[in-house]
Amino acid sequence: MRFGLDARLNAYRQGGIAQYTRQLLAALAPLAPADKFVILQHYRQPRPLVVAPNVRRTTLFTPPHHRYEQWSLPVELWPRRLDLLHCPDFIAPRRRHCPAIVTIHDLAFLHFPAILDASARRFYGQVRAAAHDAQAVITVSQATRQDIAALLDLPPERVAVVYEAADARFTPLELPPGDTRSINGHPLEADTFLLFVSTLEPRKNLETLLRALRVCLDRHPRAGFRLVAAGARGWLDAPIFALAKALRLDDAVIFLGGVASDELVWLYRASRLYLNPSLYEGFGLPALEAMACGAPCVVADTSSLPEVVADAAVVVPTRDVGAWAETITRLWDDTAARAELARRGLARAADFSWERAARETLAIYRRVTA
Repeated sequence: MRFGLDARLNAYRQGGIAQYTRQLLAALAPLAPADKFVILQHYRQPRPLVVAPNVRRTTLFTPPHHRYEQWSLPVELWPRRLDLLHCPDFIAPRRRHCPAIVTIHDLAFLHFPAILDASARRFYGQVRAAAHDAQAVITVSQATRQDIAALLDLPPERVAVVYEAADARFTPLELPPGDTRSINGHPLEADTFLLFVSTLEPRKNLETLLRALRVCLDRHPRAGFRLVAAGARGWLDAPIFALAKALRLDDAVIFLGGVASDELVWLYRASRLYLNPSLYEGFGLPALEAMACGAPCVVADTSSLPEVVADAAVVVPTRDVGAWAETITRLWDDTAARAELARRGLARAADFSWERAARETLAIYRRVTA
């Protein structure tokens, strides 16, 4: 069989869907040595995404999300003679010579339509038709599967849940007491800060965390609460900075911006608590990464987050400032409770692997091409 994976987005982005595509392909190749995996890469990315005997890179010129890709992409795909096309970026070409599978990672753009500009609205506006037209739909959590059924009117039995996994680099580090590191010009000491990891945008609900931090500081001014926010600036982030200023948090919040992968591993492991207050997550990969690094976790009770962490994290009502403040205060000085959360998190993270994801995905490939 010749399985094609659309990896054009990897020429433009590094996180999210791009990482999913790379990790999945790397795990698929050794599981099916008799099959050929054709990586459909954009010409802007000349190096192969994965190198393996049964992986072949082929160059396409149609950019991802292009307004004419429904016309040009089928023309480019035709000579590749694929038996199956997997599109990890939501949308497959409607005109094609083989069956197609799409992966729908989340439907945040339907819950929060204001996050889309005109170009994104045009692209993601195809998602309902793409889901109904595909021979199979993969998603990354039961919560998103329910979303797809409700918002795209697709029977749940047509949607397969294949969980993602953390990258192998997210593992526990042995840190000496008082270990320090300077990240983006900010000196940090292990076990002295709370950690938030995400692009700064309204859906991530950092505002609730900032308000909870203010409550913690007012109630316990000598406790030393400090929040580190790691993530690039995103859509409508100005109110976040304005709120931090209005709450007089200049000395209690450090906005690091984007961080390198090795720095992120250190941040997870060095944090006293990892906090994820998101309003919506299709999977919530940072929570899984944090658990894999041994960070005690607190997450919101929304969408996929409780599903991912199971009993390995404290779950708090999403917008309940008082509940977040109480949880932070209670765990900040409870070394035993944090150690237990870390232990559970490591065990829970071990339930997810890219090999398992690849085996389940390959079974869907076999079913569709049977």
